[in-house]
Amino acid sequence: MSVYIIAEAGVNHNGSLELAKKLVDSAKHAGADCIKFQTFVAKNIASKNAVKAEYQKQQTDSNESQLEMLKKLELSFDEFVELSEYCKSQKIEFLSTAFDFDSIDFLNSLSMQTWKIPSGDITNLPYLVKIAKLSKPVILSTGMSTMGDIRAALRALKENGSGEITVLHCTTEYPTPFTDVNLLAMKSIEKEFGVAVGYSDHTKGIEVPIAAVAMGATVVEKHFTLDRNMEGPDHKASLEPNELKAMVSAIRNVEVAIGTSEKKPVDSERKNMTIARKSIIANRPIKKGEIFTEENLTVKRPGNGISPMKWLEVIGSPAIRDFEEDEMIEL
Repeated sequence: MSVYIIAEAGVNHNGSLELAKKLVDSAKHAGADCIKFQTFVAKNIASKNAVKAEYQKQQTDSNESQLEMLKKLELSFDEFVELSEYCKSQKIEFLSTAFDFDSIDFLNSLSMQTWKIPSGDITNLPYLVKIAKLSKPVILSTGMSTMGDIRAALRALKENGSGEITVLHCTTEYPTPFTDVNLLAMKSIEKEFGVAVGYSDHTKGIEVPIAAVAMGATVVEKHFTLDRNMEGPDHKASLEPNELKAMVSAIRNVEVAIGTSEKKPVDSERKNMTIARKSIIANRPIKKGEIFTEENLTVKRPGNGISPMKWLEVIGSPAIRDFEEDEMIEL
């Protein structure tokens, strides 16, 4: 099955439906399977006293509250209806993370088929239960989590009727330093819980998600923007359109290259076997009846004669005829 690539637009539309549609066009052009947004009612998810994260303060007005910032990044439910229809017209899957109960109910009315749970809600039991009871496939991000957090979230989802669950390894820092990625944790999650795994990436560049695919990720999520220089909390840690396209292309190449676990010559290399391998040949003229020795034999290309792996069988045997220098030996 092909790796499922989520182009995470998030709130990089800056509250503009027009920009959101341009992000859809960009994700489609890049070859992503899906574009994901974030649906929320700002007053439902942040109190007026909630402060912003350091990376948000650096990229937005440091004097405004988290609530004030979120209000600027809201799209209305009606706008999301239009955005969902636009995705259908562009033949790319629409996905959005719901950050509050009203948004869950709304997105469910759009018949959204897959539900993405953000890292911040992995310890939100009422939220997990409400998502699980929709009985749809779930993608669970695990930034800031311990294995115990993941175990508890999986239990809550499974006990309340969730569909198939894919768990994404993630580090919740924007951008994530390479030293904090710890991709091997993805394999630990897979082994410990027996679930499909993937990777949600916040590093700069495209190397880490490509590596994650090589390590078995079935889903890759990556933030992208139309322009990293735009004002907003997530633009700086996002890919630009040409970079997103390069990541998708590289992932498609890597997933094909992974192949199967069987080691054998493949069709494309068979033609090179006789050219690159070697045979046992005469190192000098050899007369009929002369005994083959390490002095009168050598190993050279091409490889369509007796294999050098039979060297010990050939040494000590008599020549069945005369051989010229560089002629392949026969027994």
